[in-house]
Amino acid sequence: MGIYKGYENMKAMLVSVALPVLILAGSVAGFVAVNAVAKQESQTVEYDGRPNVRIEPAKQQDYQVIISQFASVQPVEITPLAAQVSGEVTHWHPNFIEGGRVKKGDLLFSVEKDAYESAYLQAEASLNQAKASLIEEQAQADVSADEARRNPNKKYTDLFLRKPQVMSAKASVKSAEAALRIAKRDLENCDVYAPFDALVVESNIGVGQYLSIGSTVATLYSIERAKIVVPIPGFDSQFLPDDLAGTQVTVAGDSLQGGVRKGKILHDLGTIDEETRMTRVLVEVEDPYALQTDARPLRFGSYVEVSFAGKTFHNIVKMPQQLVINRTVWVVNDQSELESRPVQILREEGGSFLINDGLTPSDNVITTLPEYPQAGMKVKVINDQHQGISANTNDKTVTR
Repeated sequence: MGIYKGYENMKAMLVSVALPVLILAGSVAGFVAVNAVAKQESQTVEYDGRPNVRIEPAKQQDYQVIISQFASVQPVEITPLAAQVSGEVTHWHPNFIEGGRVKKGDLLFSVEKDAYESAYLQAEASLNQAKASLIEEQAQADVSADEARRNPNKKYTDLFLRKPQVMSAKASVKSAEAALRIAKRDLENCDVYAPFDALVVESNIGVGQYLSIGSTVATLYSIERAKIVVPIPGFDSQFLPDDLAGTQVTVAGDSLQGGVRKGKILHDLGTIDEETRMTRVLVEVEDPYALQTDARPLRFGSYVEVSFAGKTFHNIVKMPQQLVINRTVWVVNDQSELESRPVQILREEGGSFLINDGLTPSDNVITTLPEYPQAGMKVKVINDQHQGISANTNDKTVTR
């Protein structure tokens, strides 16, 4: 029994001594292992603190300037329609009202014709009578001339030869012919026809109304053609094409509901507007109200945008405005560093700048700037193969 107790005491003492030793050894081994792994990771992965950027090459191209300005659509012809004869209105066209449209040759209204038909018949009768008198006088003059030939030694007066009578008869014929022309014109003016395809802007007429000569009965706008006087600012004048006349234009506006109409430039008006100090060009659009086509009507008074091609320039870089800051552009050099390039801006067009100096095709322009860009700053290009050319294709540093 004494031996057994001694054995148990020795065993307990060994356990109490060995256990701390084992725990310490395990801790040391774990610490060594962790340090080894950490050291290995620090040797293989390096944190890259450079800001990420995307780039695109500065692509140069031939570029034709597009000039766009706003102006109002106006009629080419405005005709105040006046009565040329007096009388009572007996008929008028149902479209001869404000806002109505009539075609060239349509009968717009008629004035009572009885008095003018009577005047025409009287003038016709007077002409026939004058012609008869002329024939009679010429016959008598022939008789007198024959008698004078039979008696050559005798002197005869012009009155005997009836020369004054013949001249008077001829004058009467001419006067009667003139009176007949006037009577015919007045009779024809009883019917008033549309001089062109027209929009009736104003109408002051009705059946039974009495018209006086010269009274205005309507105002017509020709809808065969429209004109647009386009102002050209001074900064756009240098970009006008050399052959301005005949240049095709595109007309767009809210009234066209997303559609466009085509037109052409007729010429420069040759003057400078005193108020705006701008030159002006005259644009013409055929069939503005689309009577002959299925196009959308271009109404008079519409405020539209007129665009046309100007001069062509070479080696132009077209760039979004947000990438140009104080006339400079940020590029990435071969060392993956930022560089600020001063550029010359030819013009602004549609949210972009046209740059004609300061960039070359080998320049890589930054399209996503760091928050605080500085010259010489190291950057990381993250373009994929479809987005652009990397500034440093040998860069193998990984990011965390």
